[in-house]
Amino acid sequence: MAVKIDKKIKGYAVVTPEDKAKDAAKAESVSRAVAEAVLPVADVIQMHERIERPEVLIGSTYKIKSPLVEHAMYVTINDIVLNAGSEHEQRRPFEIFINSKSMDHFQWIVALTRIMSAVFRKGGDVTFLVEEMKAVFDPKGGYFKAGGVYMPSLVAELGSIVEDHLKSIGMIHDPEMSAERRALIAEKRRAFEERSKKNSDISPDLGGAMARPAAEARPEDIEVTGDGASFPPSATMCHKCSTKAVVIMDGCATCLNCGYSKCG
Repeated sequence: MAVKIDKKIKGYAVVTPEDKAKDAAKAESVSRAVAEAVLPVADVIQMHERIERPEVLIGSTYKIKSPLVEHAMYVTINDIVLNAGSEHEQRRPFEIFINSKSMDHFQWIVALTRIMSAVFRKGGDVTFLVEEMKAVFDPKGGYFKAGGVYMPSLVAELGSIVEDHLKSIGMIHDPEMSAERRALIAEKRRAFEERSKKNSDISPDLGGAMARPAAEARPEDIEVTGDGASFPPSATMCHKCSTKAVVIMDGCATCLNCGYSKCG
């Protein structure tokens, strides 16, 4: 096909095979980008601050009975369900409230819960709040909660509650204890039970000739039951698991809860 040129030719260039290859690659990349834009994309909603609060939220309420306050405190954490009904469904904390009859700590409680709720709604990894709160120490000293677990402050116990809640919704996972360590803890518990039973059945009096009945055993010689939920009153705190479960066995401090021993 002949092409008539009406204008004056000012310059020309020869198209080389390399130029043809570049044009083909460019056309291929453009067509691929267009094709990827047309492909369906999964509409997965992640937690962010622009998500509006639904009319109804699901949540849990936890009770704190601390010797530092006169009345119990009730902690409510509400969660939002994202991507409900799909394979990407997930439950994330949305807001937190604390209620109590005691008004002594009202100001800092309101401030703390508002900041925590804002962090929850921001999205991302909110598990850092747990470590930050559990690291708060009361200058007047902490206390032991039910079960012999040491709490360095009221804020630390609040952080422990947040940790338990995040575990329940799958945001935090406990490292599983190995079978060997479980067997070691069970062996230490059995040894302590046998020693306590032996000490309670036989106890020499002043003359060393009579034995004391088992019913008159000392309060310290109680049995460790179940999975270690109860420990002797004479036990001391373990700095590793913060549980009052360390007893002296064979001249060595041993924890009946996590198996830690100073003797290795």
